[in-house]
Amino acid sequence: MGSGGSRRGPAVTEASAVGQRLSGSGASGGPAPHSPPQPPGPRPCLKPHGTAGAPARWPAGCGPRRGTRAQSSDSPPPFPVAAKPEVKCSGEQELKATLKELVVYVVFLTDLCILTFGMVSTNMYYLNKVMSHLFLEPSAEDNTSGFRSIGSRADFWRFAEGPLLEGLYWDKWYNNTTLTLENNSSHIYYENLLLGVARIRQLKVRNNTCSIYPYFHSFLEDCYSEYHYQAEDRSDFGPRNRSEWKYTSASSVSPWYWGSTGLYSSGGYMFTLPKLKQESREKLVFLRQNSWLTRGTRVVFIDFSTYNANINLFCVIKLVVEFPATGGALTSSHIYSVKLLRYITYYDYFLACCEIIFCLFIITFMIQEATKIIKLKKKYFRSAWNWLDLLLLLVSILAIAFNIYRTVKVSLLMEELLYDAHMYPDFYFLAFWQVLYNDMIAVNIFFAWIKIFKYISLNKTMTQLSSTLSRCAKDIIGFGIMFFIIFFAFAQLGYLVFGSQVEEFSTFQNCIFTQFRIVLGDFDFKAIDAANRIIGPLYFITFVFCVFFILLNMFLAIINDTYSEVKADFEKIPSHELQIRDLFRQSYNKALVKLKLKKPATDAKHERCMSQLKASVLQEGKERLDQQHLSTEYMASATAQSYVSTAEFYKLFKYTVELRRELNNISERLDALSTTTLSITDKRAQRKT
Repeated sequence: MGSGGSRRGPAVTEASAVGQRLSGSGASGGPAPHSPPQPPGPRPCLKPHGTAGAPARWPAGCGPRRGTRAQSSDSPPPFPVAAKPEVKCSGEQELKATLKELVVYVVFLTDLCILTFGMVSTNMYYLNKVMSHLFLEPSAEDNTSGFRSIGSRADFWRFAEGPLLEGLYWDKWYNNTTLTLENNSSHIYYENLLLGVARIRQLKVRNNTCSIYPYFHSFLEDCYSEYHYQAEDRSDFGPRNRSEWKYTSASSVSPWYWGSTGLYSSGGYMFTLPKLKQESREKLVFLRQNSWLTRGTRVVFIDFSTYNANINLFCVIKLVVEFPATGGALTSSHIYSVKLLRYITYYDYFLACCEIIFCLFIITFMIQEATKIIKLKKKYFRSAWNWLDLLLLLVSILAIAFNIYRTVKVSLLMEELLYDAHMYPDFYFLAFWQVLYNDMIAVNIFFAWIKIFKYISLNKTMTQLSSTLSRCAKDIIGFGIMFFIIFFAFAQLGYLVFGSQVEEFSTFQNCIFTQFRIVLGDFDFKAIDAANRIIGPLYFITFVFCVFFILLNMFLAIINDTYSEVKADFEKIPSHELQIRDLFRQSYNKALVKLKLKKPATDAKHERCMSQLKASVLQEGKERLDQQHLSTEYMASATAQSYVSTAEFYKLFKYTVELRRELNNISERLDALSTTTLSITDKRAQRKT
């Protein structure tokens, strides 16, 4: 027998001896020397005793009644007896397996974080800020000609002939010296190359696309509806000898634009600006004088792109001016700084390696999940974590598909878009897919971080948190239904009462966001009060009282009560599991021993098994004594009908004292046995060294 067997042999023998002592019978079948006194009354009928080769006999006064079937020796006792705890040292193995899985997932998460942070940079924000300041903010000389100050068609022409041309064509240095431009190419802020030329496009609606009430036929002859695809005007107008007066069909790859008042197609009446600043101004003046913008014009797009070689970033800019059917103008802008040329520097190739590792991780996870589905079948879909794993895999596969598609499109279209310097290169399509890819990666990293909670069972505090959320899920769902019924009722009220006068309530979606802002303390009470001096204050007071003071406090009460219950339950349940810090401490001590920086200590695994063995034997002895006590108590209660006299209480108290003394004796003997075993182990270790 090896060293491991010699260590466990005495312990198991002693445990068996202690178990026999607690069972109440020695070698001769007599009672235990420290058996507690039995209370008066009929003796309980225990299992019949028998010897080898002889049938079992019931004690006097016991046995099955007539007409009943005798209980077999294999049948369970009439009182519940807890199962014997198995002495296993598998807790450490389970913890190690969980830690290995966590380490692998942390590597995957680190790789994904490197990819996400490699896609964006602070330079993107600064480039967007520079372009926004140049084209959107009003100039210092004329505050009324900025893009955001456009309120009519006349304001649009004023902006196009002024700040737009000044921002697109940089032909002079800061000291008014003329710049020598290569191939007549403009460099915005002297660093951003204007790719090709800018393009201006408009969409119109036909006349008589709306209905006029009969009483107003004599006053109104023309009627132009809001924009929708069926009402779009595609007929030629104006001089009709140039492309800007003829409708151009939409490109199959160009996405539609979702504006403030409609969804606009990618076709329309369009023209490009020449390479020279003066020629562009003359063309704009000609279009203005010939009424290129009409009453049917509903939207105008200004598109152009730049490239900054210093930071390898493309900047795709779209300025949108909408002319709604109500009159006036609404402005919006989209400035995308994207990195279309991915692999140039060494860091870019490092990111490419990370992308390959990411794909390998996804393939591995797919195989693991497929194996689980085949093995568990329908049971697999009963776990919320499995659904999260599937969602993470789905989003990752979509992100990989987007990345491949975008990379292929960039390589195919880049040379074609830059072939003619006098044409407009439509980089908005590529930027659109790049933004979709970035959004998909952002969603992917979000779910990847959420999956970390799958491993929170290693920590007691985080386990309490997850148990709290899972236990109160039904209450929160019921509360959420009640909350949103009241919330949407107030949103409908606010939309109908204040929608025509307050911007925050102009649409139903804005009402919902505005009410969330009111909950957080961000609100404009003056605007509500000015819109309706009676309903406004009543709406505000009742909303704050119902939602803030009642519903939110109910939500907090649900969480607090559930957490208190979970915490109380965790305090009642003893934790015998190996903690992470213990595992790291043991690994650290083993490393020091192998490096001969620390003397070999006792076998930690053996010590842990001994402690579990000790707890098991104590639990077994307690169960046996409790079984005897329960048997006696059951028979006594059957005769006394739950009445306990003073004498019976005294005898029960003596029984409790004897039980405590017995358990203390067992504990002392096990401690002595453990000390002897450890000393033998130390001597053997010293002999080996």
